[in-house]
Amino acid sequence: MTLNLSGTKMNIIEKIKAFFASAPAEICKPEFNAVEKVISAITFVFDCIYRILLEFSKLVILVIVITISCEVFARLVLHHSIMWSEEVALLLMVWTAFIAMAIGVEKGLHISISLFFNMFPKIVQTIIAKFNTLATIFFGYILVAYGIKLTAMTMTSTLPATQWPAGTAYMMMPVGGFFIIYFAVLDLFNAKKYRHLTIEGESGSDKTDQQIIEEMRASKKEAATEVSEGGNA
Repeated sequence: MTLNLSGTKMNIIEKIKAFFASAPAEICKPEFNAVEKVISAITFVFDCIYRILLEFSKLVILVIVITISCEVFARLVLHHSIMWSEEVALLLMVWTAFIAMAIGVEKGLHISISLFFNMFPKIVQTIIAKFNTLATIFFGYILVAYGIKLTAMTMTSTLPATQWPAGTAYMMMPVGGFFIIYFAVLDLFNAKKYRHLTIEGESGSDKTDQQIIEEMRASKKEAATEVSEGGNA
């Protein structure tokens, strides 16, 4: 059994070439004017970086699972603990938390109580939503500003087990804050149409995951109502 590494490598190279070849058409859409094309180019760069961050987060989660699994096996079977496993797993979990914050803002997945919000008139709902978005931008700014300071201040000290700089634990804090600001600004100015979701392998729908879930629940409720009415008839 042989592995065709050269063919796999060429396949990846072809995909990269195809991606960059399609970039101009993705950025300069026919319906965009000159200003919109500039905005689209900026969001294209940010979306590419975000895609790299998403793939990196998958790798981080995989390393966490492998590290913790090895530690459990070592303790229960070998009766010996891996000194650095807990520290590395905790550090990567901190990274995952800050990345997940940005993903939550992008997908609209953060917990919210909409019971009273839905009772307000549409204009009041819009004002509250914009205020909430501004608060999210401010929160992202706090993560960026103080995350950079915290990382710089703790780089001189080291972690006890791995001897890595302590600042590595907070490196994802400004990165997550930056993308929180990015997604919140797009939401504030209703500029999600300038995003390039095909980079993430998604369709161009502006709906958040929460909105899709609510629509599915509403459709199921309507179907159940129709079935009950049909049974009563």
